[in-house]
Amino acid sequence: MADPLLSSLKIASSGLQAQSTRMRIVSENIANAQTTGTTPGSDPYQRKMVSFQSELDRVSGAQMVSVDKVNRDDSPFILESDPGNPAANADGYVKMPNVRMLVEMADMREANRSYEANIQVVKQAREIINMTIDLLRS
Repeated sequence: MADPLLSSLKIASSGLQAQSTRMRIVSENIANAQTTGTTPGSDPYQRKMVSFQSELDRVSGAQMVSVDKVNRDDSPFILESDPGNPAANADGYVKMPNVRMLVEMADMREANRSYEANIQVVKQAREIINMTIDLLRS
């Protein structure tokens, strides 16, 4: 297998892993978009965000991507009036998660597109490998 082909597979693989983590975190945010605290005035679920970093594969010299860390979003919680909720404060307001569905859906779409692009790279590399094997058999 040619060295550039191996590098492209490593790069695509790192992209698949990074975007998979991103999709998992976005899914967790969406699943907890309505999760409030359990006691009056307590904090609800706090949105998570993924940050990436570039890393060099010393063997192939390829610049790959990896998950640097998963951070919590420090944006303010949303206050909603719901006096009957067990998590409501003395004024009847409940802290809701700082998850905004429009942002999460945009992040999910972007992660999905990046994931699909990396899959296409793997498919193309596999096709080139198969063509090379067929040529060697001839």
